[in-house]
Amino acid sequence: MPGENIQWFPGHMAKTRRLIAEDLKQVDACLELLDARIPASSRNPEIEKLLAGKPSLMLLNKSSLADPEASEAWIGYYRSLGQNPLLIDSVTGDGIRKITPALRSLLADKLARWAERGMTGRRIKVMILGIPNVGKSTLINRLVGEKKAKAEDRPGVTREAQWVVTKTGLNLLDTPGVLWPKFEDRKTGESLAFTGAIKDEILDTETLAAALLGRLRRMYPALLSARYKLGDMSEYDGTGDHELLSVIGKKRGFLISGGEVDTERCALMLLDEFRSAKIGRITAEMPPEK
Repeated sequence: MPGENIQWFPGHMAKTRRLIAEDLKQVDACLELLDARIPASSRNPEIEKLLAGKPSLMLLNKSSLADPEASEAWIGYYRSLGQNPLLIDSVTGDGIRKITPALRSLLADKLARWAERGMTGRRIKVMILGIPNVGKSTLINRLVGEKKAKAEDRPGVTREAQWVVTKTGLNLLDTPGVLWPKFEDRKTGESLAFTGAIKDEILDTETLAAALLGRLRRMYPALLSARYKLGDMSEYDGTGDHELLSVIGKKRGFLISGGEVDTERCALMLLDEFRSAKIGRITAEMPPEK
């Protein structure tokens, strides 16, 4: 089950954290990228510690896939904690133009000091941080306006830090995605796996899909019912999540010899349709009550 005894090459991650700590000395500010569908689970507590005292913007990415009302709730929550959150989507381009002005506002005092010293043309050095598959490379390509950083829809593509120059006065430092060495919280592991931040092949797909169904039937029953023609969701109150996966598989015609449901195929379909927002715009976790 996701979240239970998952280890992430602690030595490699410790090395990455050391490199990030060193690189932080070179930059003026940081962009901390989160997944708008799972803002809490996609926020690495290690990064939070590393950023202490460094000016930073929090970017809730993939907003076009997330529930707009939930996104507003998360923006309000993080503002209440003294963060500087922005809602963006590096694929559609939504909110991208707000990033540079927000950074300049955040660094207003430093920019004023530079101006006093005649350094008005000095470029702002910015580090981009986030977990794997959160969209760092796609964001960099948006900010640059051309494909400079390698972007693929799978975790762990960026292997080492790289500098990229933009036309808006920013020098961007891309970094490898950092997952923490072990998840203590099962829900965090599940949430990361739902969005693909964890490689699919190291988890049991059917167990993960059943966990996603449990989350969806509780939080978005109408969307779930509409997508898979389930009717009144109260009819499934006594049906377990694995059983519901079989119900959906049968309705989709995912059958193998003997009329048995191909639950593995159904599980892959469910995860794919969640990740591509075919079920609807869904945020898999809500901010804690203030």
